[in-house]
Amino acid sequence: MLKRIAVFSVIVVALALFLAWVSTGFASLQNWFAFFVLLFLAAALLLAIAFLVTRDFTQPSTSNLQPSTFNPQSSTFNLQSSIIAILFLAALLRLGAGVLWYTALPRWGYGNPAETAGYVMSDAFERDAAAWRLAQSDRPLSDAFRAFRAVDQYGGLLFLSAGVYRLAGGASHAPLLMIVLTAAVSALAVLFTWGFAARLWGLRVALLAAWIVTLFPEAVLLGSSQMREAFTMTLAMMAFYGLAQTLRVRSRGGVAWMAAALLLSLPLSPLFAVMLAAFLLVLAFFLVEAVRLRDWRLWLALGGLLALSLAAVWLLGDRLLSGVASDPLTLLHRWLRAAAHWQAYYSERASGWMQKVFRTTPDALHPWILLAYGVARPFLPAALFDVAANALWRGIALWRALGWALLLPFLAAAPFWARQRTGWRSPAMGTSLLVWIAILAASFRGGGDQWDNPRYRVAWIGLQAALAAWVWVTARDARSPWVRRAVVSLGLILLWWVPWYLRRVTPLHWPVADVFLTLGLGTLSAGLYLLWDVWRAQ
Repeated sequence: MLKRIAVFSVIVVALALFLAWVSTGFASLQNWFAFFVLLFLAAALLLAIAFLVTRDFTQPSTSNLQPSTFNPQSSTFNLQSSIIAILFLAALLRLGAGVLWYTALPRWGYGNPAETAGYVMSDAFERDAAAWRLAQSDRPLSDAFRAFRAVDQYGGLLFLSAGVYRLAGGASHAPLLMIVLTAAVSALAVLFTWGFAARLWGLRVALLAAWIVTLFPEAVLLGSSQMREAFTMTLAMMAFYGLAQTLRVRSRGGVAWMAAALLLSLPLSPLFAVMLAAFLLVLAFFLVEAVRLRDWRLWLALGGLLALSLAAVWLLGDRLLSGVASDPLTLLHRWLRAAAHWQAYYSERASGWMQKVFRTTPDALHPWILLAYGVARPFLPAALFDVAANALWRGIALWRALGWALLLPFLAAAPFWARQRTGWRSPAMGTSLLVWIAILAASFRGGGDQWDNPRYRVAWIGLQAALAAWVWVTARDARSPWVRRAVVSLGLILLWWVPWYLRRVTPLHWPVADVFLTLGLGTLSAGLYLLWDVWRAQ
């Protein structure tokens, strides 16, 4: 035990020295102790929550897993060690990505102020700079909720960032301090996704879901940035894990997880907290057996959680969110207005080919076109042939687009596979419903934007990963061809866009220039493939 503690301490000290060296431009080790303290606390947080989550799964009396697949004493399958290893890998991957952005963007970016300072997102740059100014001033940290609307609409993340910088001290701004925190917190989404999927569908699905969240590009990107989604993706899965604990093993701790997630979400985004509470109620309907739906105590508990989140928005809104609507209906109304405004704004500033589409289609169709386009973003063929971007940004774009292209077919197949496999009222169908509500809401709010739309969507990556893992595992067990058909069909649709983009960046003469004709040919190819594969299988 002492040897492990010594090794752990050496690793933390070495990592703190390295981060301090990088944060000063490889000039000094200033702030190394602040990095050491934050790394130590982050590691302790990961270990403590991992112990709490895995504790029930390592006790057969409180586990609902199949005995044949569950043996906590087995030397070949140590549950806690496995998930803790994945958890720390996820945290280190996000921390490493943050260091990469911090060092590579000033050298190989476009030279704008955000990139010169080492930030992927301009929002993160402006908010983090404001947090440093607040931390260095004599003003109370509560000013984050009132005086910095231009850089943080709600103030919660600004408050947290300023608190970290004020406690850390130091003579200069060290953005990597916040990366340590966001990397650790966002990695916890892996743990809660694992726990949620294990309760609903078993360890095989849970392990695959954990790996998806660990490696999914958008989750890594947001987890390695000073962005709100680094926290909301974890808070969302904390709440869903609590719901699964409450309904599957009737654990009182599950209610605490849900309540904590909702309350912590409030200062980050009141609308997200309300949306999360509503999602919990919807999924509860699909998780509860029909006979238990008549149990008034269940609905009293779930209704109480929803009322708690709504009351927090209502009562604390004026105090925490001065200048922002404090009641849920006004928040929703403002969100819809902002989304409609962004849709119109994006329509005006869209790319040339999108404007051409708008000119040849009725105005009433434009929101629906943007909605469908937003679902596909980041679009893999566009990333492949984006010659205007430099090598670094092309690599980031391709990495993000490839991740979404691999995940999307499983999410598209999920509702149909859930209907065939488990029926209309099942956990898989309920999760499918929530996943697609979140995807469409993100697309509506972010339009076809390359950054905001995927950023809103990744807040629910845990649900997406769990659902995709369930589709993969159950389809393989059933030897069903439909998941393969969904992947190939989407691939055929994307393939038709390759020459369409090539003709724009090379001398290639390609006769199909119309967007709708290209989409139609792709859809026709997918349909013919499906007919052929079904006929071949008979």
